Amino acid sequence: MKKLLSIPLLLFLFVGIIFSQQKSHICADSKIAHFTNLNKLNAVQYPGDETIEVTYYKLDVRVYYDQKSISGYITINAKSLRDSLNSIYLDLQNSLNIIQITHNGNSISYTHENNIVEITLYKSYDIGEEFSIVINYNGKPGSSGFGSFEFSSHNGYPAIWTLSEPYGASDWWPCKDTPADKADSADIWITVDKSLIPISNGSLEEIIDNGTTHTYRWHSQYPIAQYLISLAITNYELYTNKFITGKDTMLVTHYNYPERLNSTRKSDLDKTVTMLHIFSKLYGQYPFIKEKYGHAEFGWGGGMEHQTCTSMGYFGETIVAHELAHQWFGDKITCKDWHHIWLNEGFATYSESAYLESVYGHDRYQSNMAGEMSSAKNASGSIWVQDISSVGQIFSSSRSYAKGAVVLHMLRGIVGTETFYNIMRTYAADSSLAYNVAVTEDFQKIAESVSGMDLDYFFFEWIYGANYPKYTIGWNYTDAGDGTYLTKVRIKQAVNSSPKYFTMPVELSFKTFNGDTTVTVFNNAQEEVFYFNLNSLPLSFNFDPNNKILKHIFEITDVEDANTNIYNFSLDQNYPNPFNPSTTIKYSIPRSTDNYSVQQVQLKVFDILGHEVSTLVNKQQKAGNYEVQFDASNLTSGIYFYKLTTGTFSESRKMILIK
Repeated sequence: MKKLLSIPLLLFLFVGIIFSQQKSHICADSKIAHFTNLNKLNAVQYPGDETIEVTYYKLDVRVYYDQKSISGYITINAKSLRDSLNSIYLDLQNSLNIIQITHNGNSISYTHENNIVEITLYKSYDIGEEFSIVINYNGKPGSSGFGSFEFSSHNGYPAIWTLSEPYGASDWWPCKDTPADKADSADIWITVDKSLIPISNGSLEEIIDNGTTHTYRWHSQYPIAQYLISLAITNYELYTNKFITGKDTMLVTHYNYPERLNSTRKSDLDKTVTMLHIFSKLYGQYPFIKEKYGHAEFGWGGGMEHQTCTSMGYFGETIVAHELAHQWFGDKITCKDWHHIWLNEGFATYSESAYLESVYGHDRYQSNMAGEMSSAKNASGSIWVQDISSVGQIFSSSRSYAKGAVVLHMLRGIVGTETFYNIMRTYAADSSLAYNVAVTEDFQKIAESVSGMDLDYFFFEWIYGANYPKYTIGWNYTDAGDGTYLTKVRIKQAVNSSPKYFTMPVELSFKTFNGDTTVTVFNNAQEEVFYFNLNSLPLSFNFDPNNKILKHIFEITDVEDANTNIYNFSLDQNYPNPFNPSTTIKYSIPRSTDNYSVQQVQLKVFDILGHEVSTLVNKQQKAGNYEVQFDASNLTSGIYFYKLTTGTFSESRKMILIK
């Protein structure tokens, strides 16, 4: 799922697309801020009836737009997970009415209270035995969470759509409402007025003409989670592509509001085929190749990865990539429970950058990932979601999406790109997880097996820990007199809540007189010192030069008694520029005549009117290369100036903040 955008935000996004070529996270932090706890969760016995395993769902429903209601028959086939099973329960909201439940052709007794249907079976079943029940029901569907079942309109035409994630399936049909139990297959038969076209998952098997109505019979032959079953109904206009890979040719179907299907939309939709090829290369063959992939436009300002047919509110490049990637990570392999939602959303968010890298190059990947890192720094608590009764907590844009994506980026940095994508393909193809469910430990096990590394420290601190490392870095060198230079680097971390400090391999880069040298150290202490012998005079130093770690650097300076080799003041252009919301400013203080005396240094930021808005540095500093972070989260977009001042030097540069 790509999160909700309000109408004003959508208008802002449109302007942003023109300006920044569809930066998908331009308003990430505000997308779901208005969602509150789901009141109904107090009554939901999550994670569903654990005495049964659902094997099949059949939804045979009729939707009435004028009455804003639904009716029909739900067939559920299940397998007993214990001996002497004679009763089960399902999830269904009280606003819907049960007319009858039958088992083996016999009407059976039930109670429907507190959004739970308690059912007494016609006979008892032992472990492994299968049975089937049929529920006849009707009523007005509910609309909790992101809008479980909505009756809306577009351009004067009726529009009906569902979005059941995370707990909304039981708002409109009786089911076992947990992602932990996928049905092996499903049929979705939808009857509506002939003026409307009903779209759902899987393959369209048959269209039945009923006179004034028609029935579309959709069939999903692959396992499917209850929240991924969907309806999207209106006067659609179909636009198609083909995905050809090897011996397989698959139809790519896009169901559009007719008034919005223009040349620009078609151009956006055509990119889907390119994305299918890219992700099939990175993650393995598209998981539902025997059915279809495509989109059904709906009235929600985002996207939802309904299996084989994503529901889309707009068609920006990265959101299309995001929802398609979910077909591997979210649909083929589904998080077992909402605690581990990052396995869905973090993977899909990372895939946005992976797609951009494949099409536009590594610099675009790095730029997009830098945006995710900026958002991830706002994450509160662990990526493992502690409060799964809250939609806002489950779908936190900074935590489940951005920080989840950054975890994969950091894992790639540790194991290397080739090994990383081997991990991703192996995970997607694993026989125990494919078309099934997973938790973080399943992914960790595969990552360790493929890489040959012990990654327990990594997953423990990044998935179950909080925050990110904050470093103070010091370095210097001494001339050994034999053509080598003994170089010292001190890495110190601020004390964190959990873990107290982060264990990570860290790249250290030295620019020397004869070229660049990069080494990797394993930093596993609160404060640690590393020594190197360099064969050429070091001119400058960079910590984590490829931005592989989510971090904050308080300062990079010389270690005590440094003997630097800087002879001139300098104030570099900030990077990135333009920026949002943070940027890095580097400057150099030269060696004075006695080598070690200090100077009073000020680095300040001013707005365009000359008003001071921030003091970044105001202290005495020895000669050395320095860098500081400027966070403009509390400022508005515009032009700002930063000015470096010492007793003998003053220089200013311009920077641009764009939000």
